[in-house]
Amino acid sequence: MNRSFPSLADTHFDLLVCGGGIYGAWTAYDAAQRGLKVALVEQGDWAGATSSASSKLIHGGLRYLETYDFKLVKKALAEREHLLRIAPHRVWPLRFGVPVYADSRNGMLKLEAGLMLYDMLAGMQDEQMRHLRLDRAHFAEHFPWLDEANLKGGFTYGDAQTDDARLVLEVVAGAIAHGAVCVSYAKLVEWNEEDGQVCGATVRDEVGNASVQVRARQCVATSGQWLAADDAGRAWCRLTKGVHLVMPGLGTGEALLLTAKSDGRVFFVIPWYGRTLLGTTDTDYRGDLDHVSVENADVEYLLDAASRYLKTAWCRKDVIGSYAGLRVMKRSDDASPSAASRDWELKTLGNSLHCSVGGKLTSAREDACSIVDEVSRTLGVEASCTTGERDLPWKPAQDEVVRSTARRLGIDAESAMWLLRRHGRRSGQVFRLIEKRPELAQRIVPDLPLVLADLLFCATDEMVVHLSDLLRRRMPLLILARLDEDELRRLAVLVAPVLGWDGERIAQEVVACWL
Repeated sequence: MNRSFPSLADTHFDLLVCGGGIYGAWTAYDAAQRGLKVALVEQGDWAGATSSASSKLIHGGLRYLETYDFKLVKKALAEREHLLRIAPHRVWPLRFGVPVYADSRNGMLKLEAGLMLYDMLAGMQDEQMRHLRLDRAHFAEHFPWLDEANLKGGFTYGDAQTDDARLVLEVVAGAIAHGAVCVSYAKLVEWNEEDGQVCGATVRDEVGNASVQVRARQCVATSGQWLAADDAGRAWCRLTKGVHLVMPGLGTGEALLLTAKSDGRVFFVIPWYGRTLLGTTDTDYRGDLDHVSVENADVEYLLDAASRYLKTAWCRKDVIGSYAGLRVMKRSDDASPSAASRDWELKTLGNSLHCSVGGKLTSAREDACSIVDEVSRTLGVEASCTTGERDLPWKPAQDEVVRSTARRLGIDAESAMWLLRRHGRRSGQVFRLIEKRPELAQRIVPDLPLVLADLLFCATDEMVVHLSDLLRRRMPLLILARLDEDELRRLAVLVAPVLGWDGERIAQEVVACWL
């Protein structure tokens, strides 16, 4: 994956997509597969905002059954099955537990009815995804760190998990492989018009500080929260903030769906890279779109919600990392953000600019298909969407070959599993680095399943511009570990030769991450 800003001026594109999150990535990938000449630009790093700040779930949304949003749930469950099939390295099954206590808002009968409906909407035949009812003793055995006082029993059911930033990256890589020009750190300055119709955009290179006129027959804004930067967007969009905390691992491969006792909101406790994700909040947001932060109140809310269920309560000193992102939802009159619809809509302005509003990580592929259907109809292109049937480009051919090679090279089993999830068929390229330099098989941080060769490979091959790109999105070390300035410098020095950084640049990149 090479960044080439000048390539944006070389072609009169059929489609220009502005916004390199999950919606922009799938739109570019779909359109390129249909034979369109596509440009995708992103003002920062790929998945630099909401698309790297999710709960890392590919799921139907069990809680939406309470609001009778059956259409949304069925759509998301169908997409979950598509992604499990076309990208098993990128999207993998994750089982959830739902405990029932004497004072739970939903009792055993209501939950079982909901889970039966969830299974039915999924239309699944795979037994590992179906729900199971557990008595008190068996549920406590599954989740030994859970408070058992007043526990009546519970259920487990199947959904799926991903690394959101790497999902976006792989889809962008797929678009590039099909001929799309994809450039990060390329900021939209303004949309250009001829005869009242959008015909491209002025785009500025945030690395080289040059500008270019990108010409395109059709244009799509998939810019997420930045759609709300003007009056038209604010009339369409409702922004809510979601915060997640990264907590110590609980020694389980299963997640929990819980209900906050303070306000009845659903939140998750999810295993991820050996840590635990705790989230999320859901509060209306009207602040700075470029600086979304984790506030003290967010931390206190999540710690309080979780600690009411734990045998040993979590406190602030247990928080390893945190992150915040903004959800974009269609404007609604619902008082509670949690009650607002998560569905998606395509808006088309009078100047023919298409704008993607709302949506979910899980259903972005199908929504992008609808975007490209509209673009293709306007352009007179008859090719149909194939992304639901075509494997993602890094899908591995033989998992066991990867695992056996990892063992031979001295990579521990957990790190090998995550290497396969992160790189799929490209794992062999990481192995070649270790064959040349065996010390690269070591973990970066002793208690995280990420090896040095992985870091070096990402820096070499994945369009990294800044150290934060590498340590937050290519591999999420900045939220999974408490890295001090010396550790950041050590990692920057390791990758400096392949990124062309001198001593001054290393110092700048370290300071940017440290602050």
